[in-house]
Amino acid sequence: MENLKDPSLLAGRVLLALMFVIMGYGKIGGYDGTVGYMESYGIPGVLLPLVIVAELGGGLLIAVGFFSRWTALALAGFSVLTALLFHLDFGDMAQKIQFLKNLSIAGGMLMLFAVGPGKYAINDK
Repeated sequence: MENLKDPSLLAGRVLLALMFVIMGYGKIGGYDGTVGYMESYGIPGVLLPLVIVAELGGGLLIAVGFFSRWTALALAGFSVLTALLFHLDFGDMAQKIQFLKNLSIAGGMLMLFAVGPGKYAINDK
């Protein structure tokens, strides 16, 4: 099992990062719609560039294993914050699933923070 540790950490990092990269990139193309969505929840649209940097930039850092631990910790917080800001309508099953998905992602990111990115990474900081 030990010989599967580093390949599993690489696969796990890439899978965790994939959603962030895709969603961050998608927010660039759908910028106005995303601003409208954020503002409908009372979140200033001016924060969208920071969201894009967090998702796209953070996802890429996780995928390549560069400052993975600290990036994972930041994305764990981001995922919990997103769940609390946008997915609290537990009467809506889709929102409940989104809330739990975000918490699950935060859990995966906390595990990455704890164990590090493995040997297939640019660095282990």
